[in-house]
Amino acid sequence: MEATTLDFENAVKDLASATILTAQEFENGPKIDPVLVIQTYDSGVWETFIDEWIHSLKDEYFSVMRPTGPGDKGIDVAGFTDDKKLLGVWDNHQCKHYKNPLSFGVVAPEIGKILWHSFNGVYVAPRSCAFIAPKGPSTTLDLLLANSDNLKTEVIEKWQKMIADKITTTQSVELTGDFETYVNDFDFSIFSAPAPRSVIEAHKKTPYYPGRFGGGLPSRPVAESPPDEIEPHEIAYTKKLLDAYADHKSQSISCATDLNAWSNLKEHFGRSREAFYHAESLRVFVREKADPGTFESLQDEIYDGVADTCESDHADGYARVVAVTDSAQSLALDAHPLNKSALPKDRRGICHQLANDGRLTWKK
Repeated sequence: MEATTLDFENAVKDLASATILTAQEFENGPKIDPVLVIQTYDSGVWETFIDEWIHSLKDEYFSVMRPTGPGDKGIDVAGFTDDKKLLGVWDNHQCKHYKNPLSFGVVAPEIGKILWHSFNGVYVAPRSCAFIAPKGPSTTLDLLLANSDNLKTEVIEKWQKMIADKITTTQSVELTGDFETYVNDFDFSIFSAPAPRSVIEAHKKTPYYPGRFGGGLPSRPVAESPPDEIEPHEIAYTKKLLDAYADHKSQSISCATDLNAWSNLKEHFGRSREAFYHAESLRVFVREKADPGTFESLQDEIYDGVADTCESDHADGYARVVAVTDSAQSLALDAHPLNKSALPKDRRGICHQLANDGRLTWKK
């Protein structure tokens, strides 16, 4: 059954009446099922949604191809499992946007293209071909796709009426001879039309999901402890820390072992490295789970919040780094999407990331 605007509104009312709103829901509205959300998309938003999902396919395939314009020969998004590409093992994803659920009449010409072009050696028949639409398949199409023999029979019976004139713009493709034999022997089980919820679950693996449907980030893994030896990517910020300690003690401190003479500085150095690695783990986690640039925008927010503190007068470099990291911990970041994900240790670690990147310096 096609979802209508009334269905969407009733779903909101039912949800609101069955639950007690939280403060966040009172401000932003109740949580709406993503299946209903995608049914409100127009073609432009649907294309953007699919484009976000396409990018996630790069993690599953050797490479991804997305032909644009006419003459795509039935390929919307091709996921290749090896460097043979269209001549190897590959999956085809047909992205469709229609007002109503997909019908057999819509997908029949696309099935015809796959049959004809694979018969002619333009490409090897795909391992799978999925027709993806915000309202999914109609009941009739769903039943056909669930029984490959029935689907084959329907394609052959409706070939002349629905398919023959829609494969190419230059000829009518007749179902005769060797091509007819090829179609009869073809494995029609490769065709499917995933339910919208399945598509959303696939999209959930992309970093774009939280920004589109909410729900926040999943639980993050425990951060790794820093190794005993300072790694090459730590050189910049650790040197700035040692310079700050030297400024504080008014004597040369060239390496971490020199800190053995002062337990408080040695412990501060250790905590700083832990915080740096904590922030690095957050960076990697957010990169995989949220929109590109989300973590970098958090770094910018913290930099803007601590810059004045860093530029203020302090007794020495050590006093400056302590003041800056203390300031970072108390910043109000309520408007940032990572506010609840950035722990105090992450905020301190981001200060050291900023030092590592040359944006903050402790010894003036």
